[in-house]
Amino acid sequence: MAKMGRPKTDNPKNKKVTVNFTKAEFEAFDRYVERHETSKTEVIRGLVKSLVDAT
Repeated sequence: MAKMGRPKTDNPKNKKVTVNFTKAEFEAFDRYVERHETSKTEVIRGLVKSLVDAT
């Protein structure tokens, strides 16, 4: 029987970060995600990449 689930990758995304926002910060973040039709994960990854690239 074939294995089920996601295929293996050379660069797994298995590290998690938890962030606490105020209500206003979260609502602004949520609006940004909705307006740009993206995910919260992609926004955070993009911000981290831009910070790393700037240094």
